[in-house]
Amino acid sequence: MSLKVAVCGSRHQDSYLEPLRSFFARLADAGFTACVNRRFFNYLSDKGMRLPAGFLPADTPDPSAIAAVSIGGDGTFLRTAQWVGRASIPILGVNTGHLGFLAHYSPDDADSIADALRQRSFVVEKRMMLEVESPLIPAHFWPYALNEVAILKEDTSSMINVHTEIGDRFLADYLADGLIIATPTGSTGYNLSVGGPIMQPTLDCRVISPIAPHSLTMRPLVVDADTVIKATTTSRAHTYRVSLDGRSFVMTCGTDISIRRAPFSISVLRFPADLFADTLRQKLHWAVR
Repeated sequence: MSLKVAVCGSRHQDSYLEPLRSFFARLADAGFTACVNRRFFNYLSDKGMRLPAGFLPADTPDPSAIAAVSIGGDGTFLRTAQWVGRASIPILGVNTGHLGFLAHYSPDDADSIADALRQRSFVVEKRMMLEVESPLIPAHFWPYALNEVAILKEDTSSMINVHTEIGDRFLADYLADGLIIATPTGSTGYNLSVGGPIMQPTLDCRVISPIAPHSLTMRPLVVDADTVIKATTTSRAHTYRVSLDGRSFVMTCGTDISIRRAPFSISVLRFPADLFADTLRQKLHWAVR
């Protein structure tokens, strides 16, 4: 019986075209068909790649797909999460990028991936999503993030002041270059680069991390997952920027946003033997002598 997967990928894969050709062929030989994100499909076609029979372009993933395969780096994985949205299709990351915390596997793992998908032997991890609420969010902007919501200063040397409340109670005025509200999944992303803590990705919490704070006493803070975080930003500049997993829009200073747990989650697939501690050691080179 044919099984279907959804495929989404980076359009910067010139050095991986032959491994990807073999990857798709091995999935097809194992009896899989695929709905392929149309932009990725067109990119591969423009590069002269003829995909196997049953690998067809699609604007949205087929809800009958048993998995969505993200091919690229962690940025591609985040775009795949947006493509999948509320469809509840678990995502498997195949890394052709750089660090790859989310995109963990290799195109060379096609046989193991196909076997695990057919046998349903992957572990499924639920990952929290964040939702941003404000009447000033641009129309058609997807207001959800898997990694983080970042409140950032615009192109100016002036710091911003982020008046922050948690659960309708005042927390702090963060005078800084910005403020990051990250999920446990996103703790190894932007949050990590500003000194925030690494969190096990299945934890039910969030971390608030200031970016270059004016006060040395402003430290990252872990808060529960369900409390609404409200942020009102002021600055000498007229505007500030809100970024969700790298997608951003501009807000007028003095306006506020609310960040809460999204009403849906994203599912991530991993082999049972692949543990978070192993990923940290491999990706961050811990215990290397």
